[in-house]
Amino acid sequence: MRQDEIWDAETARRYDTPGVGMFAPEVLDPAVDRLAQLAEDGRALEFAIGTGRVAAPLARRGVPVTGVELSRPMIDRLRDKADEEEIPVVVGDMATTRAPGTFQLVYLVFNTISNLLTQDEQVACFRNAARHLVPGGRFVVELWVPELRKLPPGQQAVVWQSDADNIGLDTYDVLRQHVVSHHFRFGEGREARLGRSPHRYIWPSELDLMARLAGLEPESRHADWQGAEFTAESRSHVSVYRRPPGP
Repeated sequence: MRQDEIWDAETARRYDTPGVGMFAPEVLDPAVDRLAQLAEDGRALEFAIGTGRVAAPLARRGVPVTGVELSRPMIDRLRDKADEEEIPVVVGDMATTRAPGTFQLVYLVFNTISNLLTQDEQVACFRNAARHLVPGGRFVVELWVPELRKLPPGQQAVVWQSDADNIGLDTYDVLRQHVVSHHFRFGEGREARLGRSPHRYIWPSELDLMARLAGLEPESRHADWQGAEFTAESRSHVSVYRRPPGP
């Protein structure tokens, strides 16, 4: 599936879940706190801004936020929260689209860089971030760690969530570093709603190399937005890269 097919009007309508899931205060607030700190009173650019889950509260914190977003239905939902003057958005993909001006902070949250399905596109995303940064500015990526250790020989799928109304599993193509996330949601009846999204998974070390190819330096990596230590058991990470000071 193409990204514009995934992020359609129906997905945009169902995306926001105020107060729960990735919109829960314990999930969202630490991310906004950390990004506001990294912005250092400068401007911020969010790649794949979506419906403004992070951008809207960050803007309310006084950080000027601009967005890049491929999906017009997602932008329409964002406009319910903030107008174009408050949060301007440029329509386009995060690997190539330029936003006006330069920024102290560019960020990608919630595994979004994996929506780019080739290594070349992901490297281009890093280079695009670097082009937008002022000297000393930072690029922040939130990403999950591939769970290949859970794959025994001959098995291609990992169940990552299982409860009464939701089953999630990932199917891996280890040759191409591709994974498809399958989300089965159950209602009151017998039928289930299926959602699927393709990704290219990235190892943390590979992410660091992409940064270096873009002229960025690794600055920090933690297991979450609150600064927990990143270990071999961490399921995700928040990685911060910096454009070197100077011309």
